[in-house]
Amino acid sequence: MKRLRTGFLAMSLLIPLLSGCAGKNERVRIPMPSQTEIIGIASWYGDRHHGRRTASGEKYDKSAFTAAHRTLPFNSIVRVRNLENGKQVEVRINDRGPFVKNRIIDLSYAAAKAIGMINAGTAKVRLEILSDQP
Repeated sequence: MKRLRTGFLAMSLLIPLLSGCAGKNERVRIPMPSQTEIIGIASWYGDRHHGRRTASGEKYDKSAFTAAHRTLPFNSIVRVRNLENGKQVEVRINDRGPFVKNRIIDLSYAAAKAIGMINAGTAKVRLEILSDQP
């Protein structure tokens, strides 16, 4: 009888632990930044990366209006305004980065050219998140 009681106690403690191991089949979602507008420094990348795979798996095309962001979901649409000259462009997030301190977005060559920041290499920009839905 004592053995039966011990076995029952062990099972009653073990079952809740095992049920916590069941995996959920949910889509992982990267959290959106809390604000829809972000001000910071943008940089760009071009020839050296042209044709290489991005973090999303697609090939980087320097002539496309795309960008890298650390946390926005892939396929998010972002309006980038150069605060120094007022030019703006809409880009689609397809890569991760930038991995340089104090930078908030890495633009493709085409996007950087459209807002006039190729020569400077960086620019103070305002990001407006238009869509975070694929």
